[in-house]
Amino acid sequence: MSFFKAYDMRGEFGRDFDLDTVYRIGCWLPLVLGARRWLVGRDARLSSPAVRDALCRGLTEAGCAVDDMGLATTPMVYFFTAREGYDASVQITASHNPASHNGMKVSSAGARPVGYANGLAEVEAKIASGALPPAAAQPGVCRDVAYRDAFVEWLAAFRADLSGLRYAVDCSDGVAGLIVRDLLGEGPIYLNAEPDGTFPNHSPNPLEAASREQIARLVRDHRLDAGVIFDGDADRVMFVDETGAFVQPDYLIPVIARAFLAREPGATVVHDVRTSRGAIEALQADGARTVMGKVGHAFAKVLLRETGAVCGGELAGHYYFRDFFCCDSGELAALLVLAALADAKRRDLSFSALMAPICRYANSGELNYRIAEKERAIDAVLKAAQAWSAGATRSDIDGIRLDDADGWLSVRKSNTEPYLRLIVETRDAALLRQRLAALEAALAPFVDTSV
Repeated sequence: MSFFKAYDMRGEFGRDFDLDTVYRIGCWLPLVLGARRWLVGRDARLSSPAVRDALCRGLTEAGCAVDDMGLATTPMVYFFTAREGYDASVQITASHNPASHNGMKVSSAGARPVGYANGLAEVEAKIASGALPPAAAQPGVCRDVAYRDAFVEWLAAFRADLSGLRYAVDCSDGVAGLIVRDLLGEGPIYLNAEPDGTFPNHSPNPLEAASREQIARLVRDHRLDAGVIFDGDADRVMFVDETGAFVQPDYLIPVIARAFLAREPGATVVHDVRTSRGAIEALQADGARTVMGKVGHAFAKVLLRETGAVCGGELAGHYYFRDFFCCDSGELAALLVLAALADAKRRDLSFSALMAPICRYANSGELNYRIAEKERAIDAVLKAAQAWSAGATRSDIDGIRLDDADGWLSVRKSNTEPYLRLIVETRDAALLRQRLAALEAALAPFVDTSV
């Protein structure tokens, strides 16, 4: 079933899954996870109330006690899953996917991620069998709970003096709009701050350049210091600088980490295999112990726990915090970056000037190629890279990353989409063009151009 992914369940509502599928998931999840007390939240998509109803029907028929948060950001669900001691939780969301999509992010006790490898595969198999578990002798109940104000209060401890900083915040018509005004007051210019599951203004995916055009234009027109843009469920946040230029999310890992390294010198910070050398070197210059891990929140959260890291981040705009039960929070990341920008402005540093020491290499960004024969394509990439990678350091943590004196490359198979993903970074733009041309020539025979 295409609905079940590596990290969550997600697809087009009515095509990849329906309400009967959701009901059956609700029936089986408690048995697979051994969880009786559940927290449920949802994003603003038009299908989310019906998905909530079907899920809660399954959970209560299985005898579970269900607390329904209603509209919530995904980080809110993670936070209260852990803080309030729930056995498990579900956030109903398709995150940054189009409005016609929906899905579910499942967590177990402590807000630990439940993915295909540790629960969802078994649920998928149970549903594919067509069977239903026996109904509980005593059905459970579903009640409404209100956690929004408590979440704002907790986050407020990280709110700094932002006076003097001129910035805009784009909530992408998503659920960040539920709390952003209470967090930031009337200081910023707000865009698309009313949750609207049709996403009328732009895609809820800030990684798409078209989604950032509105806030980039506003920043330029009003000569602001920065722009903040959340994705649809607020577990990711991204930024544009004072020129409206996109700030690649991995570059901000050291900016965020500085707040924690100041109070815990030498602490561990985690990052994924796609992270820029500039960001890694900046972290190490600040005294951090850096640990590289696999791409994806299901891996990053585990790595934070295993290493005791204070925080971490990914190229995709997820930022993780030990203080946040090792989960990702776009809201907390935004507060920390804005605090750093306000401090930089008081030192007469613009956003781009603050980032310049980190963004000092030429970087391709993540490039995606639709390829069926992924293993053969990876072999072709490695063969093409032989000219400069003879003495390179190789990592096989997630795909392959090769680091040499002049740069690095990462090539890996997507865990969630039919793509091969490639990143190349070098000391300068000319070398980047040269290397990228050689690698793309090697990939060309394998790329599916029919789509």
